[in-house]
Amino acid sequence: MHKILTKWIEPYVLLETLKKDCELVKDFTFDGFSKNTVKNEFLKQLKRENYFGLYMKNVNKFYLFSGNVDIDKIFNLNSSDYITTEDIEKPFDMVDMGKAEAGIILL
Repeated sequence: MHKILTKWIEPYVLLETLKKDCELVKDFTFDGFSKNTVKNEFLKQLKRENYFGLYMKNVNKFYLFSGNVDIDKIFNLNSSDYITTEDIEKPFDMVDMGKAEAGIILL
């Protein structure tokens, strides 16, 4: 189940807070031409157990983390701060359209 964060959290704070509780395995940098290719590689890497991904608005990177983390607890989120979805494309689409701050991708 993927989480789409609609609550504004400073991107640096979001990233650095996650890095305190989990291991940042890799970041995947992309541009307009390489985005789909890089995204496919990112999604392939996410298929490992205890891995999750982060995609943030206005940052041309996908972040791959390992570890278990309770996003709700760390960022003091309630159910009105995010949307959950099974649709793998929805987190990316909502962030790209500016309707969400970040997507947490869990395969």
